[in-house]
Amino acid sequence: MEFRILSRPSYSLLELKMEDGEEVQAETGAMVYMRNVELKTQMKGGLLSGFKRTLMGGESFFINRFVSRGEGLLGLAPSYQGDIVHLNVDGKIYAQSGAFLASSPEIDIDTKWGGAKTFFAGEGLFLLKLEGHGDLWLSSFGGVENIDVDGRLKVDTGHIVAFEESLDYSISRAGGLKATLLSGEGLVAEFKGSGKVWIQTRSIGDYIGWLSSLIPTRD
Repeated sequence: MEFRILSRPSYSLLELKMEDGEEVQAETGAMVYMRNVELKTQMKGGLLSGFKRTLMGGESFFINRFVSRGEGLLGLAPSYQGDIVHLNVDGKIYAQSGAFLASSPEIDIDTKWGGAKTFFAGEGLFLLKLEGHGDLWLSSFGGVENIDVDGRLKVDTGHIVAFEESLDYSISRAGGLKATLLSGEGLVAEFKGSGKVWIQTRSIGDYIGWLSSLIPTRD
């Protein structure tokens, strides 16, 4: 199928041109418009897999399947403003919860234990494990960029979108205790090895904190 990403980078929308019988799976609520496309909703992988994605990965219990009936047109968008990135998956990609937008039906969506320290990072205990061969579209809050890692790289946990399975990672403070308390920087993920990391230029957690500071409080 053909695709293009419109209205980049702040309010991106994914448009797919599908031939008869072609199919794409997407997060629920992502559809903006469609033509000659049939919508089917299911629990991909069964009941247990659905519970895992919802309770552990922060994703919807259901997955929407869009099947073209003729020459189809489908528009998909994430729930928050930002960009969309396309990845050709041949193996495994790990992504933060909420990053999944759509993929080929051959991509399996599961969860992976992210380590106990991810709880304190505010990013959830689990990562999404996206495995298979095909097209994958992820969404970001703000712009999205990829960084080639060859050795080590530290990334603020709130700015991680996804990373390749070839990379190992650990969670730690950005600096010493004093620096962590006074610098405004929190926990970081340190990636080791060779592979790609996709980052988002804004942090949802920081944005929510900024909005909260503008809300008047009662005396």
